[in-house]
Amino acid sequence: MQCVRVSRAGGPEVLELLEFPKPKLKDGWSLIKIQGFGMNHSEIFTRKGLSPSVKFPRILGIECVGIIEETTAENLNVGQQMISIMGEIGRDFDGGYAEYTLIPNHQIYPVITKRLDLDSLIALPETYYTAFGAYKNLKIHCNDRILVRAATSGVGAAFTKLIKCEFPNIYLVGTTRNLSKKQELLGRGFSEVILENDGILHTNQTFTKILDLVGPSVMKDSISHLAEDGIICSCGQLGGQWTLKDFDPIMELHNNVYLTTFYSGNVTTNKSQDLIDFVEKYNVNVHPEKIFKIEQIQEAH
Repeated sequence: MQCVRVSRAGGPEVLELLEFPKPKLKDGWSLIKIQGFGMNHSEIFTRKGLSPSVKFPRILGIECVGIIEETTAENLNVGQQMISIMGEIGRDFDGGYAEYTLIPNHQIYPVITKRLDLDSLIALPETYYTAFGAYKNLKIHCNDRILVRAATSGVGAAFTKLIKCEFPNIYLVGTTRNLSKKQELLGRGFSEVILENDGILHTNQTFTKILDLVGPSVMKDSISHLAEDGIICSCGQLGGQWTLKDFDPIMELHNNVYLTTFYSGNVTTNKSQDLIDFVEKYNVNVHPEKIFKIEQIQEAH
């Protein structure tokens, strides 16, 4: 089989396309024939050597879509369509950047599609899964005023598609650090675009729901734009800060507001199927804008 392996930290050039034997089935695992995978920021971090727990050499890839080729599980069947996300795939053990991989049985989520083409199915994990989880946790209704912080990010774009398909007329505002992207965001369905500069939003508006993908580095500023009884979902860390510092929950959340998150490692077959059913019900266009072959992995990174 072909696979992409990283033997040392570095730039895209360390992604080596190699020929290896197919993995051999072992107890508690299934062999998956991989149909495709998305690329994630965490894989770029790992490739650069910024994931201390990951030991090289490693085949990266924290997600994949595929077909069960062989299995040791009684509740799984050869030929089933499946997805897998997180659970240390591509980190503790080899991941999705390959034609075949072994995945623990408990981390395999069989799914059924009625209308989605394969390319669209492959685009769902992990970006749309994260966006959908945040979408549900924000408990959105048609009268909400919504802010998406880091609207040009992958999860921001996915969230926008989900929400505009169910609530096409909702008031939706996006932020960017570069106003040259304003027309792009307006074209995606945003009602307004706000400039973010040095972690501060250039607006006095408040919102009933906020999706914050920048994370802890801007959390206090985001909360200051949250209306009473509003909800903020922080499920990204694009600002490069992982934890909150000097955060007094009583004072920061004093305006009767709610702070939540969505962890994409919280995966079940039912949650995965819920996403697919939603996409099919509302005809969400999730087809990827660009598709690479495995031979183009360096270019993709």
